Amino acid sequence: MRYIFLAAFLLASAPATAGEIIITTTPITEWKPVYGRVDTRDLVPARARIGGTIAELLVSEGDSVQPGQRIARIQDDKITYQISSYDAQLVALRAQQERARSELGRGKSLIERGVITVQRLEQLQAELDVTTSQIAAAEAQRSVIVRQQQEGEVLAPAAGRVLTVPTTRGAVVLAGETVATVGSGGFFLRLAIPERHAHMLRLGSDIRIQAGGAETAGRLAKIYPRIENGRVIADVEVAHLNEAFVNARILVQLPVGQRNALLVPAAAMQTRSGIDFVTVLDDGKPVLRAVVPGERLDHDGQPMVEILTGLSAGEKVVTP
Repeated sequence: MRYIFLAAFLLASAPATAGEIIITTTPITEWKPVYGRVDTRDLVPARARIGGTIAELLVSEGDSVQPGQRIARIQDDKITYQISSYDAQLVALRAQQERARSELGRGKSLIERGVITVQRLEQLQAELDVTTSQIAAAEAQRSVIVRQQQEGEVLAPAAGRVLTVPTTRGAVVLAGETVATVGSGGFFLRLAIPERHAHMLRLGSDIRIQAGGAETAGRLAKIYPRIENGRVIADVEVAHLNEAFVNARILVQLPVGQRNALLVPAAAMQTRSGIDFVTVLDDGKPVLRAVVPGERLDHDGQPMVEILTGLSAGEKVVTP
């Protein structure tokens, strides 16, 4: 009698029918949670072009820089002494040039009176030409040293943010040593995905991203062909990505396959005494059927619930 009373209670408790749907298997996407790492597209070192002592260091970690912006200045005292040496040589050579020019002018006036020979005049002209050439060579060598001194300025190689500054003011650096590292080219998420899912990855696939307590969307932009430590490396482009911290880890839901599932509208579910029920038509009559629900998801913009057990494809479910 108790079972008859329970059946009667369930029939009496069934909601008034407002519609019905036929349950069919629906392909849904399998999502795998992985962690992505916030990274910059390019990692460019700003290197010293000469060796010396860092006299100025104008940036620190987190600063934004533009291409060609001076971020440090390296000073080498030997270059300053070399420039002073060439300056002194030029002073002496210019004095010698003025003397040779005066001697040549005097020789031209004397040759008109037949006091000196043409050979002596040509010798005076040659002395002036040699001194002029020596001045040009010294000026060229001085320009090389001045240019080398100018290369003591360390410039930002690209627009971006300074990520590391592995040196300090007053430190001695060698030519080619990194003074700062600049992250440029924008920010993105870099994923390391187990290689068993590599064949399921597709460029342009939508990616779910959980950041800051909210869900955003991204796009799989690049898949690297090389597998490292059993993982495939991929890049995800995300609009309005939080760029406060490089290498920050963010939870990502990655599509790795599809499976068939039985879906019913979330509104068709009823929960009584901790048990979930769905109203189905049995011989044209509404009957409550106990089911085991699975994942809740949106399908075609409608909230749906996956049914693990309790329903079969082809059955009619009553919707409110």
